[in-house]
Amino acid sequence: MNIVNLGDFRGFSDEKMKKHHVFSTPRFFCDVYCFEAGQGQKGHVHADEDKIYLVLEGCGMFRVGDQEHVLGVGQGTLAPAGEEHAVLNNSGARLRVLVFMAPNPS
Repeated sequence: MNIVNLGDFRGFSDEKMKKHHVFSTPRFFCDVYCFEAGQGQKGHVHADEDKIYLVLEGCGMFRVGDQEHVLGVGQGTLAPAGEEHAVLNNSGARLRVLVFMAPNPS
């Protein structure tokens, strides 16, 4: 059994959002995304994959389709396949997000 501590996935980069791979199978992946203040993930679409965002630390603006909401610790959202989605850390503090995607696009 592979056991992880999500607190171990805390690396940030001044240049851009940092992705940390937690789990991966041919059917799904789980990452932790670390955003410094002002960093984001530009709007994009996955034609065949659903993505879930769950906030572990901080808060940020999440957009799915034409809806935007600020989400904080313990909150999450689903970006269904075919819906444009984006994340922006506009909070002035660090943001860590647990991300699941299925099926795995790799």
